[in-house]
Amino acid sequence: MDDFEESRVAKAKRFAKMQSLERYSLHSYVFNYIRDAILNGRYKPGDALVETKLAEELGVSRTPIREAIRQLELEGLVISIPNKGVVVSGVSQKDIDDIYTIRSMLEGLAARWAAQRIDEQALKELEEIVELMEYYTRKNDFDQLTQLDTRFHGVIYDACDSKVLKHMLDNLLRYVERARRGSLKVPMRARLSFHEHRSIFEAIMKRDAAEAERLMAEHISRAILNLHSLTEQSEEEKD
Repeated sequence: MDDFEESRVAKAKRFAKMQSLERYSLHSYVFNYIRDAILNGRYKPGDALVETKLAEELGVSRTPIREAIRQLELEGLVISIPNKGVVVSGVSQKDIDDIYTIRSMLEGLAARWAAQRIDEQALKELEEIVELMEYYTRKNDFDQLTQLDTRFHGVIYDACDSKVLKHMLDNLLRYVERARRGSLKVPMRARLSFHEHRSIFEAIMKRDAAEAERLMAEHISRAILNLHSLTEQSEEEKD
């Protein structure tokens, strides 16, 4: 093979790789868009997902829509119904209960490992987050508190130094994002949540792995109890 031919082959390979990356990026974008719309409640359980409508909304062909729907079906967020098409199944209350039960164990482990492995920079970041939590708790700013809560747990996921555990927890957290926002609106929950986060931080700062694990597991367990209170309150208001 001469130099000219080798150059053409190399260019063809680069082009094919670029196409593959673009296709993967487009698929990821479409999948994340639809999944987030389901998880934040914009697409509600029972809503039909129409390929042509989604393709028009996102400005893409039907192929990435179809691929995303297949993946969403594997994750249990949508179901295909004969003669009706694809509808949103969403995240049920049982799903949320299961996720929080799993989180209480896995996040406890993450806190234990973080207490053993965290560096000074991450400790400083946790301290700053806790200080901001105190400020926004006084302001009753639930949007800021939700973002800070996500950052707090994210720092711990990184500090535990386990890619496997971090990946699992990131996914679980995404599926209960909407529920987490609601939990802080239960009367006094935001203030209690702040104190729980501060106690977890102090245990990690002291490198007390067992205490950090216990406090984190209790924190997640209390959160699901608050969600139950919120659900009961919502049902009473409907009655």
